[in-house]
Amino acid sequence: MGFIVFGHDDCLAHVTPPGHPERVERLRAVEAGLTGLAVERRECPFGDEVDVLRCHPAGYLAAVKRAVPAEGWAQLDADTFLAPGSLAAAMRAVGGVCAAVDAVVTNGGAAFVGCRPPGHHAETAKAMGFCLFGTAAIGVKRALNFHGLSRVALVDFDVHHGNGSQDLLWDEERCLFASSHQMPLFPGTGRPEERGAHGQVLNVPLRAGSDGLMMRAAYERLVLPAVADWKPDLLLVSAGFDAHRADPLAGLEWEAEDFAWLATRLWEVSAGRVVSTLEGGYDLDALAVSVAAYVGEMARLSA
Repeated sequence: MGFIVFGHDDCLAHVTPPGHPERVERLRAVEAGLTGLAVERRECPFGDEVDVLRCHPAGYLAAVKRAVPAEGWAQLDADTFLAPGSLAAAMRAVGGVCAAVDAVVTNGGAAFVGCRPPGHHAETAKAMGFCLFGTAAIGVKRALNFHGLSRVALVDFDVHHGNGSQDLLWDEERCLFASSHQMPLFPGTGRPEERGAHGQVLNVPLRAGSDGLMMRAAYERLVLPAVADWKPDLLLVSAGFDAHRADPLAGLEWEAEDFAWLATRLWEVSAGRVVSTLEGGYDLDALAVSVAAYVGEMARLSA
């Protein structure tokens, strides 16, 4: 038991154009949020392509590699960019989530992977929404196909729907995917009727202006009972902190203490094994206090 934070300086080398919200300074804000917490720190290993290929086809991985520029930026879609260090950053995120899964499956407890770029918008063969590889879904497949677990759950509380995770796990009957998200909002997916090939997808849209009390009610009514009923051997969490009221990219009204509440309730419905990976959060001060609240509570509970 215990709490481990995974990170790597390579994730600072994913440099986005000036004014881009998914920027290097986000990791410095995360680090500020982690300051003073009683956690074990580990460096992310470089990800194994075998883990990437459990979710993405070889042709897509090759295309991302080819697109990495020698200098400046390459643009993959309207808001997803590659810099010379972006592939290494993304592979550290993959390595981090897989190492976190390995540690937590083996020893119990919890872990947080504080890496960027984020991952939950990357579809099977499409980069989008700042994301290159489906990091959280790759962690799910690591747990199922490498460790042989039979039931895993992935909860995504980022303000944007995790369309990539849903796409990558649509036909994965061993994984419950549950997402709360503002709707309408980018990427436009995440309706309640999107249920997965085996009825194992749960989407919980929230209206703009929804505060923490509304979120808590939705989780108590829908998400937490679904996870408890699923009885996962491992719970993964796409931890996006952009539902905070100060975030510039969305319109939910959560406070830092709502993320601490989520940590408490998610731990309570887990089997004592939780891996969280950083997704969104674009107001730097709000990101720091939200990470401190969420990770601090999860670390306390898993100690």
